[in-house]
Amino acid sequence: MNWVEIKALHKLYTNGEVKINQTLDKSPVFKNHQNALEIERGRKSFTRNDIFLEVYERRYLKDYEKYAAFLEGEGLLKPQLRFNKNDIDLLIQFKQGIANGSLLTRRNELEEAQESVRGFSHMFFKNDKYLDGKTLLIAAINKIFNITLVDNKSQQYLYVLQCDDPNLIVLCENGNFLNRDKIPRANGYELWYAGGRNIPKLEYTHQIRRGLPIYYSCDWDKDGLEIFQLAKQKIPDLKLLHPDGISRGIATTEHKSHWLYPDQPELLSGLQPELYSEKNKMRIRELIIKNHWITEEGNNLKVMIDNYNN
Repeated sequence: MNWVEIKALHKLYTNGEVKINQTLDKSPVFKNHQNALEIERGRKSFTRNDIFLEVYERRYLKDYEKYAAFLEGEGLLKPQLRFNKNDIDLLIQFKQGIANGSLLTRRNELEEAQESVRGFSHMFFKNDKYLDGKTLLIAAINKIFNITLVDNKSQQYLYVLQCDDPNLIVLCENGNFLNRDKIPRANGYELWYAGGRNIPKLEYTHQIRRGLPIYYSCDWDKDGLEIFQLAKQKIPDLKLLHPDGISRGIATTEHKSHWLYPDQPELLSGLQPELYSEKNKMRIRELIIKNHWITEEGNNLKVMIDNYNN
């Protein structure tokens, strides 16, 4: 049973009626009570009888009051909340364990080990992937333990496509170019992939650069260029490759990165203008005006590097 069902049962108890939504339509909880307790199902809502009142007070009311008080106290009562009953019970145990000190040693161990989301999931839930995508539940755990579980994608290492005699390095926003080794290896390009915004690790790359020039390849959209700015803070001589690919509509491709201030393209979507050449800024303004973007993999890596150096 999840929070949507728990809350709906309580509404049925207090109001005598609850509207049918997609969750309740498929809910085994409501189907079971419908058969056993004669909950009536209308076209748009469930209604209850006196038998339901007695059973709810005996089996569910105390749990609802406990869960509602806990979730409200933790600031978790949001419309999108779908924690199941076991999740809430476990969060309450975590809260009690921190409060009474029984989990403080474990909490300190988690912080010292920089535990990952999957590592924590393996310790406390049914498998290591249980917490994948459960951002609200992860946030609740972080708050209760006063730690920050390391995201599964926040690896502290680089993926590297190596070549025999590299003459430059290209840091890529995405991993696509690393899967296409012919052009990089034929031209002496060593490719790095740090994992999108996961760029703190770039602080530790000075020696492995071996004095080679380093370029940045990315999606030309708001997010991709913001990541370039963050990466340049770690590697001040990072050079931005200018795209040669064809732009596509953000709306027509259902892309998630949207330009800011579309009516004022001269603001460059809030980007830092001093980091871009006039050619770069002209392209960014064109993309904002057209509401377009350019995918990293739609560019030719060799053409971009040749154009930069000619």
